[in-house]
Amino acid sequence: MTAPVLEKPAVQPAPAGAPRPAAGGAAPDRPAAPPARRRFLQGAWAACLAAALVLGFVGYLFTLSHLQEKHYQSTAYKTFRDQLARAVAPTGSAADGDPVALLDIPAIGLHQAVVVEGTTGRDLMRGPGHRRDTALPGQSGVSVVFGRGATFGAPFAELSGLRVGDRIEATTGQGKFTYTVTTYGDGDHPIGDPARDRLVLVTGDSDWIPGSTVLIGARLEGAPAQNPGGRPATVPYDKALAADKGALATLQLWSLGLLGAVFGALVLARYWRRSAAYLSLAPVVGALLWAVYENAAALLPNLY
Repeated sequence: MTAPVLEKPAVQPAPAGAPRPAAGGAAPDRPAAPPARRRFLQGAWAACLAAALVLGFVGYLFTLSHLQEKHYQSTAYKTFRDQLARAVAPTGSAADGDPVALLDIPAIGLHQAVVVEGTTGRDLMRGPGHRRDTALPGQSGVSVVFGRGATFGAPFAELSGLRVGDRIEATTGQGKFTYTVTTYGDGDHPIGDPARDRLVLVTGDSDWIPGSTVLIGARLEGAPAQNPGGRPATVPYDKALAADKGALATLQLWSLGLLGAVFGALVLARYWRRSAAYLSLAPVVGALLWAVYENAAALLPNLY
């Protein structure tokens, strides 16, 4: 008996307009995304990137800035203790950011805080700041010290919790001095204490974006130290709630550097292994992003 012969099915012609299969049986390329969808995806990607940058800045303000201030305080404390031991701690005007005093306020849990010279936004990133045109703590006259209430360690976050009779201790190159809290004030009601030798502590009135100030006045107990005078004049950025507008140009430069580093990483990834390219430039991008955030923070009110 003869086996039946199987006929091959006829190949049906492809309909008009259908994509032809690639050589070797490979699947045809996917059609390009419509322009509207492509624009939507690009906009969504840009929005996600902007949101990530904003969230990163918030994280920097309320987490990393505290670590930054703590690191500076640790270094400045060692420097100032050494200056005290060698009797070379400043008793007159000093350079911006230099340590000039130690501050203890037990009632709000502030211990051995290093007070730096200057009250600009950058100065107060390092800790409480002494207003340059006033006496140093312990000297005859009025001494004014600013402190942040929310970011960069927030040394004066609990300042409004001080009560009449609470003690404040200050240590400078001229010795150790004690103040007693006597009065309060704010941006609309300045302290009018007639005492000659006193200390005024200043911070913002809110742990969000402050709109006014909180003032605490304290009188010096005992005899004051000599005030050498010759204090420099303040600059606009020294005022309470002032923003350091000088940081704007620096912010722009660091931002350009960050964009350049990101672009460089993308270009490098095209000619090298992608993971290796990104990992190699990640520390550079991270350092530049930190600098961008720090300069952006200087544009916020200095007591924030």
